[in-house]
Amino acid sequence: MAKWDSCIFDLDGTLWDSVANIAVIWNDVIAAEDDIPYAIGEEQVVAIMGLTTAEIADRLFPDLAPKRRMEVMLRCVEAESRRLPAIGGTLYPGVEETLAALAQKLPLFIVSNCDKGYIEAFLSHHRLSPRFTDFICYGDTGRDKPENIRHIIEKHRLKNAVYIGDTEKDRRSAALAGIDFIFAAYGFGDVPAAPYTVSSFSDLNGLIIPKE
Repeated sequence: MAKWDSCIFDLDGTLWDSVANIAVIWNDVIAAEDDIPYAIGEEQVVAIMGLTTAEIADRLFPDLAPKRRMEVMLRCVEAESRRLPAIGGTLYPGVEETLAALAQKLPLFIVSNCDKGYIEAFLSHHRLSPRFTDFICYGDTGRDKPENIRHIIEKHRLKNAVYIGDTEKDRRSAALAGIDFIFAAYGFGDVPAAPYTVSSFSDLNGLIIPKE
């Protein structure tokens, strides 16, 4: 019997790593901008994972005027949504098999702070749409992660959901939404106070659905 009645996943650092390809796409955009004399490193992309578009623009382009920051960031987002479905990212080991096993037992969802089209790119590139009941992101609603988690819970009448993510912000979001949290320790962040931790994606199966 499952510990929880549903699983809600973060995306970056939890299901896949798209950092290298995002850096390439964004730098192609930045190279055409005369007022940005630098490129974005992969470590900078890692540092902004989980932030909203406006927050990312502020972090990456602090020397530009606010309106100009968003102009460049939106060009990066447009290029990303156009190119990422084809090149994708790297699934963490065990994602496909574990999702297949979990989806047989309970509904799966994705809630991310990404832009509209990003989750679709993930699902399309890796052909994982059949594994998930629903998904939502900041780009769809303009709302933060706790609100979007609550939206999924209310929409699907979930009674005992758990959120799986890789950052302290994910843990706080789950707490604000009133649900349990599992820390994906293989991802980008560090969550010392996590109530549950998995060192690999495959470990989720035994934690969420204990052996009888």
